[in-house]
Amino acid sequence: MSSKKLLWLAGLGFLFDSMDVGILSFIIAAIRPEWGLSAKEIGWIGSINSIGMAIGAFTFGLLADQIGRKAVFMITLLLFSVASGLTAFTTTLWAFLVLRFFIGLGLGGELPVATTLVSESVSLQKRGRTVVLLESFWAVGWLVAAVISYFVIPKYGWQVAMLLTALPAFYVFFLRSQLPDESTIHTPKRLGVWESIRKVWMKPYRKQTIVLWVLWFCVVFSYYGLFLWLPSVLVIKGFTLIKSFQYVLIMTLAQLPGYFTVAWLIEKIGRKPVLVAFLVGTAVSAYFFGNADTQNTLLISGIFLSYFHLGVWGATYAYTPEQYPDDIRATGAGMAASFGRIGGILGPLLIGYLVAKNTSVSNIFLLFSIAIIVSVVTVFMWGKESKPEAINSK
Repeated sequence: MSSKKLLWLAGLGFLFDSMDVGILSFIIAAIRPEWGLSAKEIGWIGSINSIGMAIGAFTFGLLADQIGRKAVFMITLLLFSVASGLTAFTTTLWAFLVLRFFIGLGLGGELPVATTLVSESVSLQKRGRTVVLLESFWAVGWLVAAVISYFVIPKYGWQVAMLLTALPAFYVFFLRSQLPDESTIHTPKRLGVWESIRKVWMKPYRKQTIVLWVLWFCVVFSYYGLFLWLPSVLVIKGFTLIKSFQYVLIMTLAQLPGYFTVAWLIEKIGRKPVLVAFLVGTAVSAYFFGNADTQNTLLISGIFLSYFHLGVWGATYAYTPEQYPDDIRATGAGMAASFGRIGGILGPLLIGYLVAKNTSVSNIFLLFSIAIIVSVVTVFMWGKESKPEAINSK
């Protein structure tokens, strides 16, 4: 199978994953007044999703090294699609939270597995760019979510939007026939579960594991804290629900250039410098967005925030699998992503708590800027360049 076809097959899975995560931010803004939810309850919606993603990334990452990437890819996609569609029939917060947990299991499991599958199936010279291009489907998914939310939710209700997120379940049947058998593209040595976990923490990989866990925690903490609350934050700043959806749609458009810039730069100058540069850009943009006091500065800083933060995601996904050998690649990537989801649990909860305490938006966004700076220092000081030419020259 050609690398382009595999990229598209896995990329559509990424798109559907992103669409579900993206649409949640708009659903939250819509159900908050309908169900009379407090800021803390809203925080729990984002956090329960991340709890599921943490467990899913760890569990399915291990499973992918045991039974293969293709099977796990299809299982996770089916899981989050069906659970997402069922959300449309919920009438209570508790039912909504239970389903968001199962959605999170599938979402968290699919991402590192799809990335590992693509990373292992292309040449070293094209690996970084290809993985970032895979990640660019995430921006398209967010864009689809923003379009659906803008045109569907105000007119037809959030339930119809959730029903649309169940459609990707049918994609599993297409994947089953089109995705090649594991043996044709990848035949890693199979290690036991505990042996795989232990090897991730062995001396040759221990430092990069710590770096990746800090990186993932800070990136996920800031991303889910910022973007799941983005429409709601705009409402807090005085915009109507429809106007906030419109602004988020515009900001989402900036995600694609972020990915494409990283895809071009990552093979030119390396993974580590690109990752550090885009992390710095994210921290600065978050600070200015939190302190924006006019419509223009809010929109411009929001566009840069989307551009840099999603570029960070592309670089992170390219950087992570390359830190491990084939036999523990999915396990290592899954464990890093799983630990990062703890940040995804804390981010929405924290912002919900701070909003309930009437903390200013500028102080909230300053907190996320500081978290990103921590990841900048960690990667810059101790991160290991994984660009093939850099490795071969040592």
